[in-house]
Amino acid sequence: MREFGELEAAIMDALWSADGPLPVREIRARMHYGRDVAYTTVMTVTTILFHKGLLCREKAGRAWLYRPAQSRAEYSARIMGEVFSGCGDPRATILHFVEEISAEDRLRLADALSECRTRAADRGVAS
Repeated sequence: MREFGELEAAIMDALWSADGPLPVREIRARMHYGRDVAYTTVMTVTTILFHKGLLCREKAGRAWLYRPAQSRAEYSARIMGEVFSGCGDPRATILHFVEEISAEDRLRLADALSECRTRAADRGVAS
């Protein structure tokens, strides 16, 4: 994820792959980062991610348990939406994006658009 630094991405990946909230010790144990990182460093970065609104936390005894504020798919969709809304010419950007993705991803996109139309129709909303 481009918005994240390397350590932030490792922390988010560990949390996105978890079945529930994790304390910092467990986040650190599950991270794939390529080098050892101090517990206090992971604690500091999780606190920063919490203050950025990317993580939620709850107290469990003396420790905080962290979980992502959004799923990986929700986060990715938000970032893509920010790109499209800030690009100047969304139509041209979307066209270039679609030209660059694989045929398999184009099929996924077509399926997603079809599902959006179906959901909108089910809600009585014009698509």
